[in-house]
Amino acid sequence: MKYQIKSTDALTEKEIEHILQLWDISFWNSMKADYFRNFFKDSEFHFLLDKDENILAVMRVNFDFILEISGEKLSFAEAVGLVATHKKKGYGTALVQHFREYVTLNNIETIGFCHQELRPFYEKCSVEILYDKAKAIKESIGSEWVNSEDDDILIFHVSEKRKELLNQLSAQNNAYLMTKE
Repeated sequence: MKYQIKSTDALTEKEIEHILQLWDISFWNSMKADYFRNFFKDSEFHFLLDKDENILAVMRVNFDFILEISGEKLSFAEAVGLVATHKKKGYGTALVQHFREYVTLNNIETIGFCHQELRPFYEKCSVEILYDKAKAIKESIGSEWVNSEDDDILIFHVSEKRKELLNQLSAQNNAYLMTKE
């Protein structure tokens, strides 16, 4: 198995089609390669490949992710879209291990999010979980701020200071997802 990272522009049309197929998000399924590259321009893709360069697992890293906590804007890399081609084969776990080593080695402050039912997977991967903290993150939907649908914050690599700020999130101490101007 091989770990590989590609920028959005470096992805082939075949890889883009395969990623969209794995993600299986209905309103993205018909996305064309050029639109995909533009839509995910602030991202990079991490892969676990077999000996024939076939995708075994993929994860997207979103670099356009800013949380405002207590009036301070904090930029993180956001790990999203982790999916393996076959479940229960260890591909997702292996990709997470490679990914964690990469972000730690390169000191890239990276978080992710998960629903409660995915906790056992991330616990098995030894990813630190801030349980029930994601609900304190508010996202702007139209003119309203609504709570995140996720339950937990995943810590792939974050400084102690930032981890403490994330750990202090609550219904009384929200974070706000900001969009870049």
